[in-house]
Amino acid sequence: MKQTLIALVEDKPGVLNRVASLFRRRNFNIESLSVGKSEMPGVSRMTIVANEPDSHKRGNLYFNLLKLVNVIAVKDVSSLPCISRETILVKMESGPSQLNELNEVIKKFGARIVDMGTESTIVEAMDEESAINDLIESLKHFKITEIMRTGKIAMRKGKTHQVSSSKINSEPDDLSWTPDHITAYQN
Repeated sequence: MKQTLIALVEDKPGVLNRVASLFRRRNFNIESLSVGKSEMPGVSRMTIVANEPDSHKRGNLYFNLLKLVNVIAVKDVSSLPCISRETILVKMESGPSQLNELNEVIKKFGARIVDMGTESTIVEAMDEESAINDLIESLKHFKITEIMRTGKIAMRKGKTHQVSSSKINSEPDDLSWTPDHITAYQN
């Protein structure tokens, strides 16, 4: 089962390395990782997707991520109602002569052409992972030469739960913050 974790982390150098090292040490593969600034200054939001079938190991990963120094909060949204998207750029060996055929394919997926030259075309799309996979399959006969995917981003539906912590923007030597004591893994 794919595990989707949303983490709030301090926007400081080395945080991404710590998260990636945690996954490496525990022998988990990160299927996708997207990081960007959040609505709070000094805080970034990560969407991490791992593919681990064992519920116990998924729980261990959750708790270990929560214990990392620069991690403020973690939520496992794997089985919660979420909006998730992935963005893709696809370059193909097709030019203006195939424009009509290409337009028929991309309109079905809500994609658009962002660059068209005499020898190649770049298409952009944003949708759920399954729709992106279907788009790639539909574009294969145009001879795909490059693909760039962002990985999954996710946002939980419903009310936003505020996270407040003295850990946000704290000094490196400040050890006063302690995470909430969580005793059970929900998923």
